[in-house]
Amino acid sequence: MNGNLVTFQDHKTQFVNMNDKMYFRVTCCRCSASRVKHTALSWVPVLGWLPQYSFRENAIGDLISGCSVGIMHLPQGMAYALLASLRPVFGLYTSLYPVLVYFLFGTSRHISIGTFAVISIMIGSVTERLGPDSDFIGNGTNGTESVNFDERDAYRVQIACSLTLLAGIFQLLLGVVRFGFVVTYLSEPLVRGYTTGSACHVCVSQLKYLFGITPARFTGPLSLIYTLVDICRLLPGTKVPELVVSLVALSVLIVVKEINACYRQKLPMPIPIELIVVIAATIITHFGGLTSKYSIDVVGEIPSGLKAPRVPDATLFSNVIGDAFAVAIVGYAINISLGKTFALKHGYKVDSNQELVALGLSNTVGSFFQCYAVTSSLSRSLVQESTGGKTQVAGVISSVIVLITILKIGALFEDLPKAVLSTIVFVNLKGMFKQFLDVPMLWKTNKVDLLVWLVTFTSTILLNLDLGLAVSVGFSMLTVIFRTQLPRYSILGHMPGTGLYLDTDTYKEAKEIPGIKIFRSSTTIYYANAEMYLEALQEKVCVCVKEGKVSAEPRGPSQGNGVSLRLTETSTNDPNKGQVNRAYQHDTTMSDSDSDAGCHTYDSISHVSHHSDKGKGRACGSGTHSIILDISATSFVDTVTVKTLKNVCVCQGPCVDVINLIISIKKRAYMFIYIFKLKNKRQKQIKKSYLSFSCRYSGTLGRLTWTSI
Repeated sequence: MNGNLVTFQDHKTQFVNMNDKMYFRVTCCRCSASRVKHTALSWVPVLGWLPQYSFRENAIGDLISGCSVGIMHLPQGMAYALLASLRPVFGLYTSLYPVLVYFLFGTSRHISIGTFAVISIMIGSVTERLGPDSDFIGNGTNGTESVNFDERDAYRVQIACSLTLLAGIFQLLLGVVRFGFVVTYLSEPLVRGYTTGSACHVCVSQLKYLFGITPARFTGPLSLIYTLVDICRLLPGTKVPELVVSLVALSVLIVVKEINACYRQKLPMPIPIELIVVIAATIITHFGGLTSKYSIDVVGEIPSGLKAPRVPDATLFSNVIGDAFAVAIVGYAINISLGKTFALKHGYKVDSNQELVALGLSNTVGSFFQCYAVTSSLSRSLVQESTGGKTQVAGVISSVIVLITILKIGALFEDLPKAVLSTIVFVNLKGMFKQFLDVPMLWKTNKVDLLVWLVTFTSTILLNLDLGLAVSVGFSMLTVIFRTQLPRYSILGHMPGTGLYLDTDTYKEAKEIPGIKIFRSSTTIYYANAEMYLEALQEKVCVCVKEGKVSAEPRGPSQGNGVSLRLTETSTNDPNKGQVNRAYQHDTTMSDSDSDAGCHTYDSISHVSHHSDKGKGRACGSGTHSIILDISATSFVDTVTVKTLKNVCVCQGPCVDVINLIISIKKRAYMFIYIFKLKNKRQKQIKKSYLSFSCRYSGTLGRLTWTSI
């Protein structure tokens, strides 16, 4: 047979038009060299763009950007390691290995992978819970009890590496099965409220370094409140020298960062004030003898060189599995949101599933080299983008700077005060605390999103990071259910001079078409809101539910409010009876169970007119000859909806024509458009444009028949 053949881009699906009938033909995949190459490029993106790297266009920008980000990695890596309750050198390790892995597998060109405050505090909550100081108390030289810090820190590193490995495995598995859409369940208000609450946890955890005090450690719900109360109790014992160091460093950091923000367009690169403060504080502490004179707490020993890889302790998996999943989801949510922001700005595409794989491999590989979980950092990513970075080559250059520091100059920072690192953390929380401005904005735009933000923030503050995230996701899901159970029902009217049909209550300019009622539901109709849909339909359009089942055979003139339907074979040659779209073929393989559920596939549907000399029924529909139910917002249809729509009738007496248009494509993929034609006359105003629809295609073609008015 002759026909037109179209092959789609996936080379697996072909579309054939033969004798006005349309078919899909699916061919099997063949293993070829081009297919293998395509698979390799999709899983290892660096193989695609690195051979085409333009040194003339990108080299200078990537070099400057990489140096700037590398300089930021040094102080932030050491500072955020304290948040994870680890020694600063492990923050430097975390700024090295995962960045190189992401260079190979990532698809974003501008984000900076490494340590991040929120992930660090989540890791720290686990390491302190499973490795508290009380488990490592031993006898000192003078008979007093003291904490064995070496054993404690070594055990906490094991905990952090095990948690990171498990989080990486979760991310890797989700990416392999193309489960990147899971992050869509974390809405933007939820993520921003959660990161703001996490910033408060970070802030409270660093107050002990700022004031030079040692508060007790609390776990479980309300631990943040208890810690804050204990810090206030210990404030009279503040070490004044450490407070002075903190205030001086904090003032310098704030002033210079504001200068960077104000003159970012004129400066070739931001002033690396964090590194300058770290170097200056180390020099002053070392040569001024502040450690011996004022007992200022410093970083301590930073071993030079790299450590051999070591397999994380798998016996700890059962203790950290819940925390690992939370770290995996939160880390990916932050990473993909930043990646898509920069991709949209610069006009390229970020693969969400490949990003999940890249982040999972970064964590998995990094855990063998004593790194903890990573994600992208907003501050470093902004610097990488604003200083001219074009590709992830900038990340490799920043890793070289970190590597040189670890190998040669890391030991020079042993006299760096921890209070200075805490001030660096404080200053970098500015962007998160600015998210409090979301509250007045959401109050004006969307109060449901505001409620999600506030509940997320409150639960994160009161219930800690793990329980807070679970409560937040659960509440966010509930808001979706509530929205579907409380939809907006409206009568649509035509906007003069346009093709738009809008809510007549909201838009005063929208006018109803004389004699026609267009009733719209703002959400999917399903078992939870089907009854409310009928109640709203009765109230606004004066439509009621027919008692009993709709008969498939003619019953003669209807009595009262009844409506008779007859299912017949429609001739396609009669223009008054409808037209057949040959692109759809009847699915003869549908089981009887589908019919039992009310999901029938009809070849055609015709209407029956009933005439009577009796009165025209109640006055509620006076002047209305046609009713259109707009359910274009419906994304799926369940059996309750099918039965509900089948039992709808119009309270208008005997002069009723009912025209039903039912489109059945496959199980669970239906679109229904019901048009009720009141009175026995035809109106040219009702055009086929009212029958425009969109339906979900699930693989098997059905047959579409419509009846013209």
